Amino acid sequence: MDWRLTGFTEERELGRGAQGRVVLARHTGSGTPVAIKYLVGGDPGAVDALRSEARMLGRLTSPYVARLYQFVEGEHGAAIVMEAVNGASLKEVLREHGALAPEAALLVLKGSLLGLAAAHAVGVVHRDYKPANVVVRGDGLSKLVDFGIAVLAGGSSMSGTPVYMAPEQWRGEPASPATDVYAATCVFVECVTGRRPFATAERAALMNQHLTAQVDVREVPQPLRRIVLEGMAKDPGQRPPGAAEFVTRLESVAVAAYGSDWEQRGVRALAAAAVALVALFPLGALAVAPGAAGAAGATAGTAGAAGTAGAGGAGGAGGVGTTGAAVSKGFLATAAGKGAMAAAGAAVVAGTAGGVVYAVQDHEPQTPAAAAPAPVVTLVADNRKLTGPAIEIQNARYPKVTGLKDPALERRVNAELRGPVDRLVASARRLASQIDCKGKPVKLGTETRLGLRGPRLVSVRYYMLSDNCQQADGSPGGEVVNVDLRTGRRLTAAEIFQPATLTADGVRRLNSLVPQKPAPNERRWQDCSPDGPFDLADFSPRRDRGATLAQVPSLFPFLTPTGFEISFLAGGSDGCGNLNFGTSYANVRGLLKPGIAALLPSGPSPSRS
Repeated sequence: MDWRLTGFTEERELGRGAQGRVVLARHTGSGTPVAIKYLVGGDPGAVDALRSEARMLGRLTSPYVARLYQFVEGEHGAAIVMEAVNGASLKEVLREHGALAPEAALLVLKGSLLGLAAAHAVGVVHRDYKPANVVVRGDGLSKLVDFGIAVLAGGSSMSGTPVYMAPEQWRGEPASPATDVYAATCVFVECVTGRRPFATAERAALMNQHLTAQVDVREVPQPLRRIVLEGMAKDPGQRPPGAAEFVTRLESVAVAAYGSDWEQRGVRALAAAAVALVALFPLGALAVAPGAAGAAGATAGTAGAAGTAGAGGAGGAGGVGTTGAAVSKGFLATAAGKGAMAAAGAAVVAGTAGGVVYAVQDHEPQTPAAAAPAPVVTLVADNRKLTGPAIEIQNARYPKVTGLKDPALERRVNAELRGPVDRLVASARRLASQIDCKGKPVKLGTETRLGLRGPRLVSVRYYMLSDNCQQADGSPGGEVVNVDLRTGRRLTAAEIFQPATLTADGVRRLNSLVPQKPAPNERRWQDCSPDGPFDLADFSPRRDRGATLAQVPSLFPFLTPTGFEISFLAGGSDGCGNLNFGTSYANVRGLLKPGIAALLPSGPSPSRS
């Protein structure tokens, strides 16, 4: 027999498949309509995927995004409880009506962009923005659904629906908020012209168009062409960096072109288009009165937060378990959800406290996600005694990466990571050959600190230790090595910072945003540099004071799991060559290139309640 959460009355089954079933139900205490998806416990992978997605999207709360109130896991399997609401997908609206009025198209874009902005704010990239994943409610407002292939910013991006995929997705480069901006602009072009910006049956030709062809804007109303060209720029760095900024630009253009009341006209036009498809709305059987869905959603949301009555209280009411209560924002946001939905072959409804959404099964072909490398980074130590001249290497530590699928790439990565130690040894050989140490060895070591260690970047900070002829003559300096695990290349400051950052004004701003974080007994910058803060020249390669190492800068960006740092690593023995400056990534994201910012942590991960 089918297992059921207690405290709910099933109205009807929406679909059934090998992995489970989807039902429309009411919470018996409040009468709130909900949709419940039951996942049978026979597939641990599907449950794990659902749980992982719940964790990732646990902080995503927005009236423009479909929310799930609860994830319940127990001996029978897993279940999710969603508010059941009415609406039709934008895909159905466009199929029925073709092109929309500009104000209606702008309104669709704004609502779903605000949903994307909420995702971007917690470091999530949707990667599959398309008309089937934008829901138009009966009141004309739109919402974003289905985070089925969403990733944290910087994750693999070779996944999505090809006709809306950004160039970097086709190239398998990291996903960033700008990736979603590109797809949203593609959908906007389709809304306003009735056709996709690029459309061909040949996959290779479609890829080439997205990679190289200029979008044709002749059918786009003249006032809107600029935002289309900006949003579909081939280089993600030339697009608006995220959905929030794109919304700001969109509103400015909309007011200038269509007046301050453009949204009211857009709502009316969009509502008329959606209501014409009322037969597709899933809640007809429940006879929900106008406005009831919003009120019910508020009740369910409040109850869920409190863990009591309402849709959010299903875990306690059901007696199946509350291990995942109130952490998921979308079963449709998971690979497991997409598979179960396809197996059930049904429409699935979901919603938010502020309104209604409707996700339908979509048969657009998708490009499967590329398997991301799973590197393992460990610190190893070099301890050797060399002769001719005599050199003792004592605990010179450096990272070693294993687990990359390409052996040649792995060798390049490890050569870059070991490079500072090799350069230190080579420098010591040159120095020892020029002086007479009277039989005393040159002793070398490193103070090594690991920063980010994958999945796309490894960052490591080295401060060199040397004792030439046991004279205690100080350190020759240090380096930070940032390596791209996709290419094996070491990233320079120019490849990490925006061009405007590496100017006199940009470095002054960097000074103000990244204060010194002195370690115990570390000297203060103002004592070491009475003439003021670091300057642009410190980022440029130059020989250290002892001229013993290859030309390196004094300042290096250092990327850590907890924040952004700048390391001052210069030669000498006065204690001023090993200083740290740091701040949160949020403070400096605008100073970094978008491709780099997309690879960085967005903040603490949501914990599972």
